[in-house]
Amino acid sequence: MVDELSRRLVPDELWALAEPLIPRFDARPQGGGTAPVDDRAVFTAIVFVLTSGCAWRYLPPSFGVTVPTAHRRFTAWTEAGLWRRLHRAVLDELGSQGMIDWSHAVLDGASVGVKKGGSMTGPNPVDRGKTGSKIHVLSERAGLPLSVAVSAANTNDAYALKPLVKAIPAIKSRREPRRRKPAKLHADKAYDQQELRDWVRDRGIGVRIARKGIESSKKLGKHRWVIERSIAWLFGYHRLNIRYDRKATHFLAFLTLADTLTCYKRLAKSTT
Repeated sequence: MVDELSRRLVPDELWALAEPLIPRFDARPQGGGTAPVDDRAVFTAIVFVLTSGCAWRYLPPSFGVTVPTAHRRFTAWTEAGLWRRLHRAVLDELGSQGMIDWSHAVLDGASVGVKKGGSMTGPNPVDRGKTGSKIHVLSERAGLPLSVAVSAANTNDAYALKPLVKAIPAIKSRREPRRRKPAKLHADKAYDQQELRDWVRDRGIGVRIARKGIESSKKLGKHRWVIERSIAWLFGYHRLNIRYDRKATHFLAFLTLADTLTCYKRLAKSTT
């Protein structure tokens, strides 16, 4: 039975997109004939951890999922690539309704404190050298996140540009089968490298990157506020405020799920 809280966390329409993508695993032997845990209950518990920011051990029993089961399935689904596929499924729904603005994309990054260390961490140059990570986000014109990435906090933002552009999925469109290239890419001075400009142009994408010592980033302000708002939306999922996951793949999984839920909210608004 799905209660009111669970339906708010995972509406039926979102579950309809997620359920066909859930990997099917052979049930582990259960002593005493215990029934296997429902996938939707596990999925909802994971969304609760992301949204509330609670540690796994504080997962409320009301979800009907034990902590070991929730964490074990989260790990398995992460390794199976569920979160990336679900993000693409939501983007496909948006794209088929003409709700993705490909006129230009914007990218930026933001630092995150780290609690336990782990892979993809490093000294944060803007936080007295404390250990941290960085999230990188590329959005379309209206702020819908199209791709995300994670790096150590001391990684130059410029290194994220190519992976973010390459990670844009081929998304359904009203006018063509699929699309994965914005008409133009906007970025601030942190990405000021001629090699990056050339790389972007070689892919048929226009580029607008502020030049250090020549022009002010304020000229890009009307575009940059969009990506700053997108990052703020993602940080609204409290599990991302501080990185507790030692494995970078797990932190990226939560980031990708937050990315997906952010896009889904836009989709849900279109149907109300």
